[in-house]
Parts: sequence; structure tokens; C-alpha cells
Amino acid sequence: MTLDLSHFVCQCCGNCCRPHGLVRITDAEITKIAAFLGMPEAEFIDRYTALCPDRRGLTLIEQESGACCFLTTENRCRIQICKPDQCKGFPDRWTDPLLESQCMGLKKLREEEARKN
Repeated sequence: MTLDLSHFVCQCCGNCCRPHGLVRITDAEITKIAAFLGMPEAEFIDRYTALCPDRRGLTLIEQESGACCFLTTENRCRIQICKPDQCKGFPDRWTDPLLESQCMGLKKLREEEARKN
């Protein structure tokens, strides 16, 4: 069954921000996030990014648990207003079945669709 993602509502479970992985960021995103955090871009890069394994750009660093460095203990994105496009694309531009299975918003949407049928 294909879900109508236009009805997706984030449940703020934080599960999409917890697994290990790369969140690649562009120069424009670095500029926006650094400005939002009120710091120079160079400081932002030093503090919150690492070189991607393929050496073709930067990625946000992770907490020890693997969670994004900007995921708060309240399951909120500290940079929600200017988060990277890769993050904004969840769930409609992601194809990770494990991640999708852990998303409470998708689980709720599936349950609603099942009730309709």
C-alpha cells in the first residue's frame, strides 16, 4: 500500500534523527545554520561538522549515541527553522525501510489508512 504522505504529521519521536548516518550539508545550509546559531561559519564548521568519508563535502556530526548533534533531549530539532534539505525530505524523499518502520508519524498514517480500508 502506498501512503498519501500529504497527510503525514510529524509526531516528534526523534527516530529519524537517531540512527548513525551522514547528513550532508551544503555551503548555503552552513551559512543559514551558522547565522541562526549566531556564530561565524568557520566556528560552526569546526564545532558541528566533519569531513564526509568520500571527502566530497561536510556532514553534521553525531552525538555518541549516533543521534544528530542538533537533536535535543525533548526530541526536537534545535535548528528546525533552517535544518538541511536532507532532513526536510523525510519521509517522502527517503528510502530506508528500517528508518521508515521506526517513524511514529508514518506508523500513525498507516493505522489511519488501514482504518479507512
